[in-house]
Amino acid sequence: MSNWFSKCGTHQGIFFAVLIYLTGTLNDVAMKLLGERLHWLEIVFFRFLFSLIVVLIPMLCHKRNLFKSSMHSQHIWRGSLGAIALGLCCISVNVMSLAENTTILFSEALFMLPLSAILLKEKIRPCSIIATVVGFVGLLLMCRPKAGNINTMALIPTFAAFLFAVMNTMIKRMVNLREHTLTMLFYFGLYTTILSGMFVPLCWVTPNMRELGLIVLLGLGANVIQLCIFLAYRATDASVLSPIRYTELPFATLFGFMFFGQVPEIVTLAGAALIIAGAVVSSRGSSA
Repeated sequence: MSNWFSKCGTHQGIFFAVLIYLTGTLNDVAMKLLGERLHWLEIVFFRFLFSLIVVLIPMLCHKRNLFKSSMHSQHIWRGSLGAIALGLCCISVNVMSLAENTTILFSEALFMLPLSAILLKEKIRPCSIIATVVGFVGLLLMCRPKAGNINTMALIPTFAAFLFAVMNTMIKRMVNLREHTLTMLFYFGLYTTILSGMFVPLCWVTPNMRELGLIVLLGLGANVIQLCIFLAYRATDASVLSPIRYTELPFATLFGFMFFGQVPEIVTLAGAALIIAGAVVSSRGSSA
């Protein structure tokens, strides 16, 4: 049975991809539970710290000196954006339902289209532009006015999705310039840990035993996600794995109901359908 997991193939890739989004949703649950008492900066700091510690092990054991890099300015920018983006995600899971938060974060794929055209000079097909517009209509539904005012809480994960899209654009550029994956992971973990850690003394709350357990699970979850990303993309093509991301919505809906009694509204599901449809078509069109 263990041989099945080490093989390359579509089924193995899909299995590890589903694990990525299952673990990611459970991490959101942990952040929401921790956010009942701990400040979001402290939660984000511990998440990045655990990731950094684990990445250090293969870095030190590797035959090449992977600490050398000619892209430190780009690593700093990516780390800064990552710290802000995950901080926003930590805030958003504590002010809105898991299903709403997850759905809005899907808009990352919509932001990727204009960013790829502007920053990477990629050619975009007309059908992808139409699909992106449809996706943004769904995003507007999620940001619909409540009590006569725009749903400002929805703007938090929307901005996080935009920052994740900028980061992914940076990754594409760095990979094209032959920066090693472990080097990118290490410096991302280093700078995000430093940046978030600078502010932790201002909001420090000593975790109790329950919270320490959740922090450990959050850190382990972050590393499981990284491991499954490598295993999934080693097993099969990215085009096969891309649609699997949307399994995160049923996970978020299920866990939101189980842990917090959250039931998604009809408008949320309608917005999700438009965002997912637009994201799937636009991402396929831009990669064609």
